[in-house]
Amino acid sequence: MSRSELALLFCDLALLTFVIVVPNPFGTTRWPVAMQYHFGNFIYFFVLLAGAALAYSWRTVIAVGTWTAALWAIGVAWVWWQPDRDPALTARIAKAVGSDHRLLALISPTAIGFGLRIQEIVVFLIVAVTLALAVRRSNDLLIRHAAVERERGNLARYFSPNVVTELSKHDEPLKQVRTQDIAVLFVDIVGFTAFADVRSPDEVVRTLREFHGLMEQEVFRHDGTLDKYLGDGLMATFGTPFAGARDASNALRCAQAMIAAADGWNARRRASGEPPMRVSFGLHYGPVVLGDIGHTCLEFAVIGATVNAASRLEGLTRTLDCALVASNDLVSRAKLELGGTAETFGSLIARDPQAIRGLERPIAIWTQPRA
Repeated sequence: MSRSELALLFCDLALLTFVIVVPNPFGTTRWPVAMQYHFGNFIYFFVLLAGAALAYSWRTVIAVGTWTAALWAIGVAWVWWQPDRDPALTARIAKAVGSDHRLLALISPTAIGFGLRIQEIVVFLIVAVTLALAVRRSNDLLIRHAAVERERGNLARYFSPNVVTELSKHDEPLKQVRTQDIAVLFVDIVGFTAFADVRSPDEVVRTLREFHGLMEQEVFRHDGTLDKYLGDGLMATFGTPFAGARDASNALRCAQAMIAAADGWNARRRASGEPPMRVSFGLHYGPVVLGDIGHTCLEFAVIGATVNAASRLEGLTRTLDCALVASNDLVSRAKLELGGTAETFGSLIARDPQAIRGLERPIAIWTQPRA
């Protein structure tokens, strides 16, 4: 709470203390001041204490408890200092009670009841401290929950929603270094550097955001993982962090959906008088090493010759003048997952094996022409 809010809260406590302790100046009775304590109005302080707990600040709760105890003690001292406003009434009650001092302490109009007043202060402080601890624990819980949601949000930037849900059920599954077969997809805009050289920074960034948004949507829709953005391109993996039954076919279908999305995007660009973008795709399937790298700033890394091969297959689209180059390893795996007659393979064309830098032997490839 701000200082002005705390000051207003203190004024509320002071006003309540004044109303409870000081007799009504407009009243017709002339009872002794101590009679104010016979009405049990101290319980209204608990209402203000409960309101302070809603501020979600344990310091505010402690402040209310401390201020109330101090103001109530000052009120008791002030009442004790006041003279008896009706000595005759006090004398009559004392005479009627006789020697029973305990009863006199309960009903005497001048009895302050120091023991009861101290009990009220002690109980109020205990409740205030208990509430403060509860508020602090709830705040810590909220902070931890916010941290978990923030981590979940960070995961959602890279993994599809179903993978995020699975990750949230495990304790640090990304730290498990392992080797497994996955599908790797590389996407790149051909000639984007030349495009960016003659465009304003705002137009360059806007174009990239539009492109990345379209590609990212397809990655997550096909249960993929957005590994990283690579300037005007991106790298996505399928089968990370957990291997699935259709990783290769998901990757192939994702690439084909991306081609369709890029074609639609280019149609809209032409309609608005902007030049179309030529997008290329490379796909490979094989073993990689998975795990965290880095010391302070960690990154979930996918490492291996499969990644390098997928990148170079994407670069091969320039030579073969096609939209997509996929290795036979990936297509063969996808056919096992879907069946060789699936329409997914209808647009693919078998090509002669190609020598890929980083691989020992040439590999057979499949291409998909541009629309």
